[in-house]
Amino acid sequence: MVTIGLDLGGGSVQAIAMEGEEVLGEARLKTPATGDRTAVLDVLAAAVHQVRDVGGVAADDVRAVGVGTPGVVIDGTVGGTSNVPGFLERFALADLLQQRVERPVHVVNDVSAATIAEHRLGAGAGTEHLLCVFAGTGVGGGMILGGRPYLGSSGGAGEFGHMIVRQGGAVCPCGRRGCVEAYAGRRAIALAAERAHADGRPTVLFDVMAEHQEERVTSGVVAEALARGDELVADLVDEAVGALGAGIAAAVNLLDVEAVVLGGGLSDRLGAAFRTRVDAVVRPLLFLQPPQVQVTGAALGARAGGLGAALHAADST
Repeated sequence: MVTIGLDLGGGSVQAIAMEGEEVLGEARLKTPATGDRTAVLDVLAAAVHQVRDVGGVAADDVRAVGVGTPGVVIDGTVGGTSNVPGFLERFALADLLQQRVERPVHVVNDVSAATIAEHRLGAGAGTEHLLCVFAGTGVGGGMILGGRPYLGSSGGAGEFGHMIVRQGGAVCPCGRRGCVEAYAGRRAIALAAERAHADGRPTVLFDVMAEHQEERVTSGVVAEALARGDELVADLVDEAVGALGAGIAAAVNLLDVEAVVLGGGLSDRLGAAFRTRVDAVVRPLLFLQPPQVQVTGAALGARAGGLGAALHAADST
C-alpha cells in the first residue's frame, strides 16, 4: 500500500511517497507566502502529483494522503495558525484536498506527525511512552502513550510550547505570558534580541544575519552568533535552555515517559551541547530519582513530518 505524506510548513511543502516503511520518492514545493488557502491547497495537490512522478507511482496505487499541518486539527479541519495563508480560520482541509487528489486525506498536526515518525523510525523507536519536543520557529510537542499517538480529546494535545513555566513572564507570540515558546522559540529569541539591541545592548546577531543575506534571524544565525561569543545571544539561549528544561521536567513528572526526543531547527543547529544542557536542567527537577529518562536528539531531521504524515495515512486507512 502506497501512501503520500505532506509536511506543510510556512516556507515549503515536503512530500514523501512510502510503501510500508520504504521511501519511494520525495519532492519539495514552495508554500505560497500570500493569497488565501486556495493557493495553498493547489500547492498541496501539486506536491502529491510531483512526488508520484518522482517515485514512479501510478495514481491508482496511492491508497491515501496524509497531511501534517500547523494548527489545531479536529476531525480533518484545521485552524489557528498564522504562518500559512488562510489557515487562521478553521476550515475542512481534508475534504477540500480530497476533492483535488481524489484519494482519502487524513490530517494531523505537523508536530504529531513528526512524533509518529520518530517513534516508528527514529530516536524513539522501541518505546511505549515518548515525548517529542521540537524547538524551531516556535515550540511544539507530541506524545506517544501506550504505543499510540495521543492527540487529546479535541485534537489539541501536545501544545508543549504553551505550557506556562514562568507566571507573568515574557509575552509569547500566542499573547499569553510565560510560555515555553516565549523563551525557546527562534521567533521569540529574535524579538527579545531586537528589544535588547534597541535598548543599547550590543550584539552581532543582526550583523550575522546581514552577512548571510538572511531576511530574518534563522536558527543558523543564532548558532553562529553564539559561536562568536555574543553575550546577549548566550543569555537568550540560557533562557531557552531553562524554559525547555522546566517544561520537559513537568511533562515527564506528569506522564512518566521512557524517553524525551528534542528536535527542531533551533535544537538541531545548536547541537548536542544544547541538548546536554537541557538534560542537565531536567534531571534535578524530576520527581523520580534517580532519573529514568534522558533527553536525546531527534534522528530524522526535516524529513520527520512528511514521513509521519505518510505513516499516519497508512494507519488511518
